[in-house]
Amino acid sequence: MDIIHDLARRLGGGDERVCIAVLDGPIDRAHPCFSGANITQLDTLAAAVTDERALAHGTHVASIIFGQPGSGVAGLAPRCRGLLAPIFGGGGERLSCSQLDLARAILLAVENGAHIINISGGQLTPSSEPEPVLAQAIAACARRNVLIVAAAGNDGCDCLHVPACAPTVLAVGAMDDAGAPLGLSNWGAAYRSRGLLAPGLDVPGAAPGGGVGRRTGTSFAAPIVSGLAGLFASWRIRQGEPLDLHRIRDALIASASPCDTGDGNIQDRCLRGRLNIQGAIDMFEREEAIVSEAQSLAAIDPIATAFAEPPTTEARAVHADALTTSDAAPATPFALGSSVSGPTLAQIHPFAGVTTSDCGCGGGVGAKCGCNQSEPAKPAHAYALGLIGYDFGSEARRDSFAQAMAPDVNQPLIPAQLLAYLAANPQEAASLVWTLNLDATPVYAIHPMGPFAADVYARLREFLEGQLHQGVELVSVPGVVSGSMRLMSGQVVPVLIPVLRGMYSWATTPLVNAVLGERPTRGAEGQENYDQQASGLTDFLNRVYYDLRNLGITAEDRALNYAATNAFQIAEVVRSATRDELDLDHVAVHRSPVCRPDSECYDVEVSFFNPSNTQAANRVFRFTVDVSDVVPVSIGAVRNWTRRA
Repeated sequence: MDIIHDLARRLGGGDERVCIAVLDGPIDRAHPCFSGANITQLDTLAAAVTDERALAHGTHVASIIFGQPGSGVAGLAPRCRGLLAPIFGGGGERLSCSQLDLARAILLAVENGAHIINISGGQLTPSSEPEPVLAQAIAACARRNVLIVAAAGNDGCDCLHVPACAPTVLAVGAMDDAGAPLGLSNWGAAYRSRGLLAPGLDVPGAAPGGGVGRRTGTSFAAPIVSGLAGLFASWRIRQGEPLDLHRIRDALIASASPCDTGDGNIQDRCLRGRLNIQGAIDMFEREEAIVSEAQSLAAIDPIATAFAEPPTTEARAVHADALTTSDAAPATPFALGSSVSGPTLAQIHPFAGVTTSDCGCGGGVGAKCGCNQSEPAKPAHAYALGLIGYDFGSEARRDSFAQAMAPDVNQPLIPAQLLAYLAANPQEAASLVWTLNLDATPVYAIHPMGPFAADVYARLREFLEGQLHQGVELVSVPGVVSGSMRLMSGQVVPVLIPVLRGMYSWATTPLVNAVLGERPTRGAEGQENYDQQASGLTDFLNRVYYDLRNLGITAEDRALNYAATNAFQIAEVVRSATRDELDLDHVAVHRSPVCRPDSECYDVEVSFFNPSNTQAANRVFRFTVDVSDVVPVSIGAVRNWTRRA
């Protein structure tokens, strides 16, 4: 570790323009090592949950990166900006969180400007494929030049952990002071080309209460690599180079030192090789010399060079229950989402930092402590699509509904009976936990607030009624994410405070009729043309609803969801495409190069191809969406052009 710190000092201690997010347990913000650190805690489901083991794990991991000089725990990148996104918390056998919650935290970190995301945890899996929602979050990081560094796991076997085994993630195993892999460190085929060994034996770090301790495991090797990646990024920025985290990842992997032991078993356990900081520095310096020479030659004979975008992968579902920390210390029972004693219905647990006025380090709001040295996290906007459900929060509340309903229709779990009761007693809608579901999985608890709360509850009842009797297939719920709520199942979901202005429901067939009008009753040609347009619009809606489903957190996802639900604008695109007998190919979202002031604009590109002639150029339609407000808005005219696929 001393050698690593010496080399790290050569890279300058970091730069506030580089942001590192730590997805782990909460941290002891009062620890002296964080005094003066530029760190911000994000609103996550585990932010308001306290667990001693999660606190110890998170504090140790964060201090390896952000520990301030002279504090007793010197971190590798103390000058980098930090984001803390607690994901481990609750109660049970092991520190854990679901892949859904991990995906949510990754997207939240990306939206708040993270360049590097450290995940000192993982889930044992028979394949390298995460669940779809997590795969989407990892792919979003690859598209947005965000590096994920994840622990390889502590099972000591030829086995894989999600997310470390994902193709674009930098996996980190643990080695001892002599450079030999620890017996507990995982290995596997997916790690051989994109995994590193870093020091993981007795790694020093902060302990809650102001102490210092040493811990062993891949959990504590991963932040060493994350901190060094932050240093390389800072170094490159100071040299005037563009911030390319994928290039830094490739350099760390390419410069890794092999384990030349002659033992094939040991070589497999070394992943790609051992962390080699000096080798990475030399590689970048050689690259600068080559670039400098190329620039000199370019002054005489200019050459245009194109760079390919990093590849992205699409993963199928791998069903699993939890992510467990990669800490080598024995874990006492712990599991997120296990039972707690009698929460009241609609009890919202505010996220840390949203409602508290004390910084948590012994001082008031104005105290000059490590807790308030950075700006608070911005409110998280969401524009989510799904279906409406409901929950009772507790068995007692469910039974109270059953007793209040008429004796012959007293089954509150039957939606039709519950809706009949709410029609006569609309005020009781506020006693339910309304949920937004994706594939029958609750992803948000909808909690109306403000003077129009009664109108929102009426809209929710209308949505549920439409799902039962009118074929409603999708609803949109924009809002602000704040707090969390526990459902009867024990699942903890984020609370979405909705905005009535953007709440709509859709049924594909009535929507097609509303956009295209009624199907002609006469004329085979007119009917065929109508059917083609109706099929194209239906295919597009189904593609977004079921293939591109997401949590609606990132700006790209909000733009995509809004574009998909702006059916009348899409209808014009579909009419044009079907006239030329084109079929939908793909939908892409990119940051708009031009945008009005104080706005955040994204271009949604819908590409169509000719199934009769795949050699023909695709036709691309682009429309721009401003997602700076809670409810997105479409701006400008729809543009179209042709592009080779």
